[in-house]
Amino acid sequence: MVSNMNNWFTFSVIALLMWGLWGFFPKLATYYLDPMSILIYEIVGTIFIGAVILFIGGFKPDIHTKGIIFGILTGVTLTLGSLFFLFALSKGKVSVVVTMTALYPLITILLAFLLLKEPITIKQGIGILFALLAMILFST
Repeated sequence: MVSNMNNWFTFSVIALLMWGLWGFFPKLATYYLDPMSILIYEIVGTIFIGAVILFIGGFKPDIHTKGIIFGILTGVTLTLGSLFFLFALSKGKVSVVVTMTALYPLITILLAFLLLKEPITIKQGIGILFALLAMILFST
């Protein structure tokens, strides 16, 4: 199925929808469970999808040491971010927490600028300033 979809826009829209649900479902879960329990069940869901990809899809992962290290770091940071996201959701309003944490691309942009030497245009810089302003406005 995935190999038939070559359009980056289609993938982006699906990711947007999935992440929108990912930001909403945990708030519902906080009505019934504590954040650490929710994280464990979230990991069960992740393992399920991983198993489907590996076993049903017949996928064989690539092997490259640096890629594996960065892949594992991705999982560690995703899981820790999810845990703190769940703690925030258990104490705050979903509309504010999701909006605040959705500004994570600012960190990615900064790292890409500093470490990968990716340039930031004036227009992008203005967008970053507006995102920082949004963060300030949402946190007050």
